[in-house]
Amino acid sequence: MIEVEKPNKLKFFIVDDDHFSRMLYRQHLLNLGYSNNVLFDNGFDCIKKLDLSPDVIFLDYDMQPLNGLDTMQIIKQYAPNIRLLIISGNEDKKIAEDAKKYGAYAFIKKGEKDLEMISDILATIQHAA
Repeated sequence: MIEVEKPNKLKFFIVDDDHFSRMLYRQHLLNLGYSNNVLFDNGFDCIKKLDLSPDVIFLDYDMQPLNGLDTMQIIKQYAPNIRLLIISGNEDKKIAEDAKKYGAYAFIKKGEKDLEMISDILATIQHAA
């Protein structure tokens, strides 16, 4: 019997003010078979489009005028079931602690096996879906 692969129907928002990071994470998702990706360069635009019902949001921490934690807190008020992944190049451990405290599904350090971590986390999410 031929096993038919289940399509990856999860919808992603990628929110990062760095163009290279947005494209890197988008391409990684495409490589994993996730093609429903919407990209934003700031938290405000992401929040305005929550009616598109994303399943997972990648949030950069260092953004202006809202940082990733501020954006996350607003999203959690309107859509508490969205899985939020904070991705940051910032080394401050308090950011990771605050991200978890405010409901982040995971905190990912940019450049330190970030793509591998994303793959592992998404495998877990996909399996639970």
